[in-house]
Amino acid sequence: MADRKTDSPAGRRRFLQRLGALGAGAALTHPALTAWAEGSRIVLPFTNGERELLAFPQKRPLIVQTVRPPQLETPFAVFNDGLLTPNDAFFVRYHWSGIPTSVDPARYRLNVGGKVNSPLTLTLDELKTLATPVELVAVNQCSGNSRGYFSPRTHGGQLGHGAMGNARWTGIPLRTVLDRAGVQAGAVQVSFNGLDQPPLGDGPDIVKALAIDHARDGEVMLAWGMNGADLPMLNGYPLRLIVPGYFGTYWVKHVTDIQVLDRPFEGYWLGTGYRIPDNACECVPPGTEPDKLKPIGRFKIRSFLTNLSDGATLPAGRETVLRGIAFDGGQGITSVTVSMDGGQTWRETRLGASLGKYSFREWTLPFKPERPGPLAIQVRAKGGAGEIQPLQASWNPAGYQRNVVETTRVTVI
Repeated sequence: MADRKTDSPAGRRRFLQRLGALGAGAALTHPALTAWAEGSRIVLPFTNGERELLAFPQKRPLIVQTVRPPQLETPFAVFNDGLLTPNDAFFVRYHWSGIPTSVDPARYRLNVGGKVNSPLTLTLDELKTLATPVELVAVNQCSGNSRGYFSPRTHGGQLGHGAMGNARWTGIPLRTVLDRAGVQAGAVQVSFNGLDQPPLGDGPDIVKALAIDHARDGEVMLAWGMNGADLPMLNGYPLRLIVPGYFGTYWVKHVTDIQVLDRPFEGYWLGTGYRIPDNACECVPPGTEPDKLKPIGRFKIRSFLTNLSDGATLPAGRETVLRGIAFDGGQGITSVTVSMDGGQTWRETRLGASLGKYSFREWTLPFKPERPGPLAIQVRAKGGAGEIQPLQASWNPAGYQRNVVETTRVTVI
């Protein structure tokens, strides 16, 4: 049960000051944690969309969904500032309020066991010297990103478009650790557990699992670095799992335990939570329930206009450069097109340099509106496997994986 004492501003202040005090000890090696600060308010463009912006430890003011546990959304304007999302602006998602507030890197241990020849207990320094570190630019996106736009409304946090972020992750391939332990014949899956836990011990622990071949594909990482710095505490310090192209539910934070399994993992967060309709469209008619479910997996392709928002004005007869981002589950963005006439015709944009197939990809389009009046700008991406964004939104009861073509309504003056 949530601590109701944190529901008021004074309660939030006490909670966040306590979090900062615990996290700023000498054992913590990353920058000193910031103090709690009262923020302004923002209104997201859907029913009951008013939110507070607060500065949590190591974070600039972010959109608050809940305080305990911290669920913080990136203000969308951040995505127009560059392809890499700054660490202090990166979204935060926890399920339980039993989260770590400090970790002593000297005492931290990663345990690897189960169906392995040689169980491991690794210090952070040992992990960092196990192999040459690698870097990967990849988007992390919450399964419920953009849930607030679902109609009819679904249960869960009513998020705007800010429960996503793109970072340069530093670490080593998970395969390196598994190979050092020696995976035994008959291994089926690998499970991952971290330091966050239910506050009273009566809820299902956040444990996720990957198929053994996926875990050993060389792309799944154990990362200690984010955009050239240590992971922020609220993003998984000192170590988190990076599962490129897959929704954030698999990106386990504060990883401490890895188990190689000889049977499919049956924990709540795979067997019951984070599941989508098991059919071709992964959707059902609005307001209905699916007959069968499966675990959520890869991202669906998405694109956004970032330098204009609803209600913006543009000067008639003057060139404006439209700019935005696109990404998918790892096939890579091959084109982004823009429509100004309700999808009847589409203009090809120019793609920016690629930071990798799992990264945001920038697009630009010079545009000169000729006539004053309302204008609806639609953006549509296509991926390397031929996946293209739909013009009509699909629906599922959990409000997951929205990827419809987004529309920005502006006025030419």
